[in-house]
Amino acid sequence: MRVVTAREMYEADRIAAEEIGLSGVTLMENAGHAICRKLEEWIVREERIAILVGAGNNGGDGFVVARILKSRGFKVDVWVAPNRDKIKGDAAEHRDIFLRAGYSPYYYETNEKEFYEHLPAYSVIIDCLLGIGIKGEIRSPYNEIISAVNKCSAKVIAVDLPSGVAADGTVPNGQEPIRANRTITLQYPKTGAFTFPAASYYGTISRVDIGIPPKAFRSDQVRLLWQEEAVKSTLPVRDPSSHKGSHGKGLIIGGSREMTGAPMMTAMAAYRAGAGLITVAVPDVILPVAAASMLEAMYKPMPSDEGSFSGSEMPDLEAYHAVAVGPGMGRGKGSAAIVKRLLEEDIPLLIDADGLFHLSSFLEMLERRNGITILTPHPGEMARLLNCSIGYVQSNRFEVSRDFAVKYGVFLVLKGPFTIVTTPNGEQFVNTTGNASLAKGGSGDVLAGTIFGFMLQDDKTQSAISNAVYVHGGIADNLVATAHSLMDVMATDIINGIPLFLRTFFQEV
Repeated sequence: MRVVTAREMYEADRIAAEEIGLSGVTLMENAGHAICRKLEEWIVREERIAILVGAGNNGGDGFVVARILKSRGFKVDVWVAPNRDKIKGDAAEHRDIFLRAGYSPYYYETNEKEFYEHLPAYSVIIDCLLGIGIKGEIRSPYNEIISAVNKCSAKVIAVDLPSGVAADGTVPNGQEPIRANRTITLQYPKTGAFTFPAASYYGTISRVDIGIPPKAFRSDQVRLLWQEEAVKSTLPVRDPSSHKGSHGKGLIIGGSREMTGAPMMTAMAAYRAGAGLITVAVPDVILPVAAASMLEAMYKPMPSDEGSFSGSEMPDLEAYHAVAVGPGMGRGKGSAAIVKRLLEEDIPLLIDADGLFHLSSFLEMLERRNGITILTPHPGEMARLLNCSIGYVQSNRFEVSRDFAVKYGVFLVLKGPFTIVTTPNGEQFVNTTGNASLAKGGSGDVLAGTIFGFMLQDDKTQSAISNAVYVHGGIADNLVATAHSLMDVMATDIINGIPLFLRTFFQEV
């Protein structure tokens, strides 16, 4: 499923009307019927429903929804927020159809007092106020209406996106948008649904098709949700005659006296994800502790100084199919030398954690690198790579991911809620699993290992990464849904959850 910007949606509407022949009035009618089919899964005729209508296309959708629900016996009041003369175009056409069908709306401008008196009596409020057209602050009377709605106990269902949230995820300073329990997004979800704080206003998102043909979406910036169907169709399947070499020989370089567990969690996750043979290279001073924690791995001790790597010496890379570097390796000069040395090699390379810290000093080398490179930054690490604020990264997750991945020719995994996987040619895949239980030390090491394990078995790098991110988040979702809370999940719980998750998945494939 696509994810689109407001500009792409407007352009698709234009193409649908001018080149394909689907008028805005027709699409609005389609939208109303699709929305009502979804609403009837959640509401009953006995409930009192308020539909809040704005001046633009979102308001036009509201008139269609109101007409259909009323014709089916639902108890619906329509409240029109703008002055009567502000409603124009396709929205005005559907307002007139609503009136000719024998129904009458209430106008906020002449019934302001009654609106606030009636509002607490509604059990369902349907938000069709602003849609994707908002720019800047929420103006009066919308700001007052939204503030009142957010204080109600009613179920709030937003159409397309919660009013006050821009399609790109911008939220006005000092103002709060509609806080919806559910959002019915039209045709395709918008990018703002996957960035915070905007995403926190959407509630549960459902998508409805309003009949715009795929041909109308011509943007070369491909953004897709990575969902269960995609995982099922791309997970690697083992040949009965395979052996450990068939599933990848990987080298993990990491660890230090302060962080012995990080590379071991990466190794454990890689093995659980199906890697054939994993070697862990650690500073020699921590080898006994590391080796005791995992029997299945092979080990390569490397020279150390004060508990960390002391130089760029490393095992023969020709023995491996890929290398992962960074988990727990520390920020000393020896660790930096290792990252620099690896950037000079063409072997597939995953850089995580402290490896990303050092990478910021070698971006010119990264740009020249020929081999497959996977970077797995969280927002803070991304901000360091870009020399910008974390806030800027979080507000522009799609843009900064794409720009960086294309410029440096890397696969970029920007972690966080709705992790974005971006390919070197700019395609983007948004993950749909995971929750706040993953906000804990070690989760990133486990994700790096899961990605590493999958990439060792799959020559399609993007699907390997996206599947790993999906599995990592899906396990967290299962844990919280069954035996855990958001507070108590540990990184090792995710590792231990890989077998059951994959077993269930392969049973469904």
